[in-house]
Amino acid sequence: MTKRPKVRPKATPEPAAFHNPFRGLADRLGMKPEPTPAAERSVPTAAGPSRAVVKLERKGRGGKEATIVEKLDLAPADLARWLRELKQALGCGGTVEGDALVLQGDLRERVRALLEKRGVRKVTLG
Repeated sequence: MTKRPKVRPKATPEPAAFHNPFRGLADRLGMKPEPTPAAERSVPTAAGPSRAVVKLERKGRGGKEATIVEKLDLAPADLARWLRELKQALGCGGTVEGDALVLQGDLRERVRALLEKRGVRKVTLG
């Protein structure tokens, strides 16, 4: 019986973080992407509504607490976007009822802080 010669593994280059088919092309053409300044990357935010009323409600909800945000005077598409972002920031459920945002639970103080951060000038707790 003869011994097999030891086979050394070939040195392979370390794989990139992900497969980029255009990486080699950019190197060959001498093109390097220029980083965009942070000011250009950020999306400008418009001033928020002038006021909002935040209140707690239990009636008609089977004893469950719900935080209601009213008087935002936003378009229906904007209301849906604000609701989605508030639900994500607060970690709760919610819905749009008419012109009001309804969030599950007693979140008045947290909602107030988030609305002020979003540019609402006057937030009233009711």
